[in-house]
Amino acid sequence: MEFSRRETLALGLGAAVATVLPFRVSASAEDRIAAFTGGAEAAEGGVTLNAPEIAENGNTVPISVEAPGAAEIMVLATGNPEPGVATFKFGPAAAQQTASTRIRLASTQDVIAVARMADGSFARASATVKVTIGGCGG
Repeated sequence: MEFSRRETLALGLGAAVATVLPFRVSASAEDRIAAFTGGAEAAEGGVTLNAPEIAENGNTVPISVEAPGAAEIMVLATGNPEPGVATFKFGPAAAQQTASTRIRLASTQDVIAVARMADGSFARASATVKVTIGGCGG
C-alpha cells in the first residue's frame, strides 16, 4: 500500500490532533474552575467530597458533597469529554449545604468539587475514582 504525500500529511495531522486532544479536555476543566471562581484561588478544605475509590461501573458512580456555609457547589469530572457534572445552588433558607447524586465517568479520573462560600471565598476538594468499566462505552 502506497501513500501519497497528501495522505501522509493528513495522517500526520490526524495523529497530532489525537495527541493534543486529551490535554484540551483537562484544560477545559481548569477553564471551568477559573470561570466559576473568577480567577480567585480556591483553598483546600472546607468541602467534603465523598466518592468511591473504585467504581466497578462507570455508568452510576455515587458521590456526595458537603460544604457548610456554601452558596454554590460545582462538581467536575476531569476525564469526561464534557467535564461539567452539576452545580448545586443553596439559598439562605437551606438547612444544609449538601447534595448527593450519581454521575457517569468515562474512565479512571479525578472528581473535583469547588464551593463558593457565602463570604465570597472558594474551597476545593478532589478525589480520584478508579473505574473498572467506563460509563461512556469504554
